[in-house]
Amino acid sequence: MKGLFKSKPRTPPDIVRQTRDLLFYADRSVSIPDLRESKRQEKLSELSKNLRELKLILYGNSDAEPVAEACAQLTQEFFKGDTLRRLITSLQYLNLEARKDATQVVANLQRQQVNSRLIASDYLESNIDLMDFLVDGFENTDMALHYGTMFRECIRHQIVAKYVLDSQHVKKFFYYIQLPNFDIAADAAATFKELLTRHKSTVAEFLTKNEDWFFADFNSKLLGSSNYITRRQAIKLLGDILLDRSNSVVMTKYVSSMDNLRILMNLLRESSKTIQIDAFHVFKLFVANQRKPSDIINILVANKNKLLRLLADIKPDKEDESFEADKAQVVREIVSLKP
Repeated sequence: MKGLFKSKPRTPPDIVRQTRDLLFYADRSVSIPDLRESKRQEKLSELSKNLRELKLILYGNSDAEPVAEACAQLTQEFFKGDTLRRLITSLQYLNLEARKDATQVVANLQRQQVNSRLIASDYLESNIDLMDFLVDGFENTDMALHYGTMFRECIRHQIVAKYVLDSQHVKKFFYYIQLPNFDIAADAAATFKELLTRHKSTVAEFLTKNEDWFFADFNSKLLGSSNYITRRQAIKLLGDILLDRSNSVVMTKYVSSMDNLRILMNLLRESSKTIQIDAFHVFKLFVANQRKPSDIINILVANKNKLLRLLADIKPDKEDESFEADKAQVVREIVSLKP
């Protein structure tokens, strides 16, 4: 007789629906006021188990790969209601393990397709204010890494990245990258790079519209930072941006600026070999520009001997034929310059 009363195994949509209901208990201030704390903790324990189960369905484990149909059902149910909103806004009330599981679930869902569509993108387009919540989360020391991971996965969607780039949020990253907490600053730097390199056409449009303030802030706050790691990350990112063909118009304008050239020449003198080499990859664009303004030519000519000595000393740790060929070309160009 026992077999007659066995509970049916829960389907992925069942787990999502129950998770959505259990999230109601996360924030004590909005859940049932007279609910005993022990009862609330019981509900939160169930919630943690559900999040772990959702993660298992999406990622699989050492014994089993994820099942595509189960992932699709889970994803569809997740974005039907306001589960994502509830999960993101309740995250701070969960324990550490539940936060980690929730973060991985949200990250994975950004890549899940249903009928060849990334339905997370459609959901976020209609709930774009969630990005405001996540980006401000970088200021919450306890939550920043969780929110940062979610934010970075969400900007995989072009519509979301465009919203962030068109908002004032992008300016916050100049501050976040220099936060005193190393892990949060590094996470912000990774997100900033993703924002400025993933969606080529959107980034090119943003830079064209905002190049004056953007590069002024980039130069003064990041390249001019007193923090070595900030300068190292910034010069590498600058090279990634300017060497991308999609940004050729912006690059041409950047390398026509005397102030920008001075900054790069100073970075060539850094004691760090890594910064020197990344600075060289940007500096070579100034030299290679076939339409150099006269003030750029004059600076290069006036500093010809210093530059040639500097370039002679810049060598990567490992032999790099491509680097040496670029350097030889830059040296020839500088030697041939006349005022």
